[in-house]
Amino acid sequence: MVQLVVGNKGKGKTKYLLDKVNAEVQTASGNIVYLDKSTKHMYELNNKIRLIDVSYYMISDSDEFVGFVCGIISQDHDLEKMYFDSFLKIACLEESQVENVIHKLEDISEKFKVDFVISVSMDEDELPASVKEKVVISL
Repeated sequence: MVQLVVGNKGKGKTKYLLDKVNAEVQTASGNIVYLDKSTKHMYELNNKIRLIDVSYYMISDSDEFVGFVCGIISQDHDLEKMYFDSFLKIACLEESQVENVIHKLEDISEKFKVDFVISVSMDEDELPASVKEKVVISL
């Protein structure tokens, strides 16, 4: 399952993600990974959540990002959920590429039983129609 948290920059998407992941870790039966563009929010996350600063890994396009996500999944058979903050930045995406990458992530989610919660700095009305159904909150 892929869930989208959408809204322009500064609307509170990161705070929503942090609150959601910290609440979820209390009841999760598997592992949770939080991907971000820096370690700025390290101390706001529960210590049971694995924070990965994607900027360390020299990702330069969306295919490399999808491969990176698959690599994380391949190393953790107890992985239950992944959170992506600043999705457009960490995945090196232009707005026109969002639809394709979200569909790839949906396929990965179904195949490996890992859910994704993704923060996208776009208004809901800017999203392609095929991904609007995945929006859980629009800020």
